[in-house]
Amino acid sequence: MTTMTENASGLREFKMPDVGEGLTEAEILKWYVQPGDTVTDGQVVCEVETAKAAVELPIPYDGVVRELHFPEGTTVDVGQVIIAVDVAGGSAPTGQAPVAEEAPVAEAPAAPAPQAPVAEEPKPEGRTPVLVGYGVAESSTKRRPRKGAEVPAQQPETFLAATAIQGELNGHGHASVVVGQRPLAKPPVRKLAKDLGVDLATITPSGPDGIITREDVHAAVAPAPAPEQPSVTAVTAPPVPAQAQAPAPVVTYDTARETRIPIKGVRKATAAAMIGSAFTAPHVTEFVTVDVTRTMKLVEELKRDPDKYGMQGLRVNPLLLIAKALLVAIKRNPDVNASWDEAAQEIVLKHYVNLGIAAATPRGLIVPNIKDAHTKTLPQLAGSLGELVATAREGKTSPAAMQGGTVTITNVGVFGVDTGTPILNPGESAILAIGAIKLQPWVHKGKVKPRQVTTLALSFDHRLVDGELGSKVLADVAAILEQPKRLITWA
Repeated sequence: MTTMTENASGLREFKMPDVGEGLTEAEILKWYVQPGDTVTDGQVVCEVETAKAAVELPIPYDGVVRELHFPEGTTVDVGQVIIAVDVAGGSAPTGQAPVAEEAPVAEAPAAPAPQAPVAEEPKPEGRTPVLVGYGVAESSTKRRPRKGAEVPAQQPETFLAATAIQGELNGHGHASVVVGQRPLAKPPVRKLAKDLGVDLATITPSGPDGIITREDVHAAVAPAPAPEQPSVTAVTAPPVPAQAQAPAPVVTYDTARETRIPIKGVRKATAAAMIGSAFTAPHVTEFVTVDVTRTMKLVEELKRDPDKYGMQGLRVNPLLLIAKALLVAIKRNPDVNASWDEAAQEIVLKHYVNLGIAAATPRGLIVPNIKDAHTKTLPQLAGSLGELVATAREGKTSPAAMQGGTVTITNVGVFGVDTGTPILNPGESAILAIGAIKLQPWVHKGKVKPRQVTTLALSFDHRLVDGELGSKVLADVAAILEQPKRLITWA
């Protein structure tokens, strides 16, 4: 994916890449270099945060940092130049294709009289990437002439190729205004228009090359100014003194008593995903309170003698055994592991389990998942859980680690909470909440005794999972935690 440009002086400009999932922007969290620093090919120069996760960006060539175009904390669109590096005297990076010069126009036959020279058209800068896999590419594409304009004798064929790849985007990464085409706007602007009930087709764009901006959408919903009254005299009224004019209203708040935090990055994406899930999938939540005393004893035994059970160097906790219990319950009730395909009107049964683990991080809630968790032994599952939690705490979870989950576990018990009604992770069929494990009075073998007790809550998508199936899954998890020996007999 091309993310750099070079000029004749040897100054290379590195652009914000599309780091995954077609995201259109990222926030610069931290710069690891400053102007004057020497960088080498593959060196990490900054950390950025997308709506998915924090990602480190390596520079693809050697040189000296000339300029950082944006400070930390700035949200930058994909394709914008973020850093300039002087590579004068150095070699070009391997595999970089030279920038092709614009093909000359064929000379016309000699004419008896000289003609006025035609001004040279500036070369386009290249399109901005907004789709996965396209990246920032140089392009010699020219804008399509507007309807009614004179068409030059020679049209570049690359225009058709660029149109086939990107549709509405021209050589500058912006959309040209063409009669009858879909209004051009970035995804956040389209969402804003949808939320405000504005038809993009009715808006006159003010952005470059006919792209609709946020300001255009807000202007469309602003009240129309009162029509001016016709003048009845030719005498001009004297201007109103400045002190008599009403000041523009200013929205303020008490900074000593309130703090406002911009909604962006992971937290913004999580909020949107939870709203979409809550109002798309019909949630049902079931609860069961279970005696987990034997499971807690097994946890202590695995901790005391890890070598005996192949758990040396691995973290053992109740979450590990609860995760294994859920995997066994899914194996016994495979129909719970599915997703709803609205476009195709199909239920997709998954023959694999990517087990999501909800993790609270300083940047918000994320849900990375353990790929093919159903194939892992208890030691392997413990290793994967430990790695997943450590990576999340460091803020290094990759976008790929949060994709493709099928079911999720959220452990609210670590905060001392008894239970809750969890919201499904979008695209998944079920989520299991684990409450706090507490010593409580419990009837055991006909007598009231202090026992380790917890409450489990299972939320599921009622389009995919009916009450009977959901109840069976939750009952199986509870039965295994009451008698952990069932991990052997049921598995």
